[in-house]
Amino acid sequence: MEAKAIDSLDRDILNALEEDARRSLRQIAKRVQASVTTVMNRLKRLEQTGVVTGYSARVNYDRLGYEFDALIDISVSKGKLLQVEQKIASHPNVYAVYDITGASDVTVMARFKTRKGLDDFLKKIQAYDFVEDTHTHLVLRTIKDHKMLV
Repeated sequence: MEAKAIDSLDRDILNALEEDARRSLRQIAKRVQASVTTVMNRLKRLEQTGVVTGYSARVNYDRLGYEFDALIDISVSKGKLLQVEQKIASHPNVYAVYDITGASDVTVMARFKTRKGLDDFLKKIQAYDFVEDTHTHLVLRTIKDHKMLV
């Protein structure tokens, strides 16, 4: 996929949305010093070209009782990577699955309310066909967890 050309106004609009996707077009226009119509047209173009793919809220999962964030590195048998990734991605506690380089093939990011929930998940994926090995890292403290601004 080719990179989409954006200018400084597009960048300012994107940054305003990254900070708060609930901002009105009027608020964004004031912030970026452009007209509402210009912001609306720019945003529509950014959506149509796939630069903006949706809008979402930032959720504080600690407040919902999710005490364990885990990064799980997985080694997978050759030729079965996509099959294993899709199976793992369907689990409700998993919020990201990445193909990676290095000693492992996949990194999974998941949240759990209890240690038992994490343990059950690990035992489940370790029993999957083609999963050769896992290494689990628990997040002790999050220093930064925000999207990058463009």
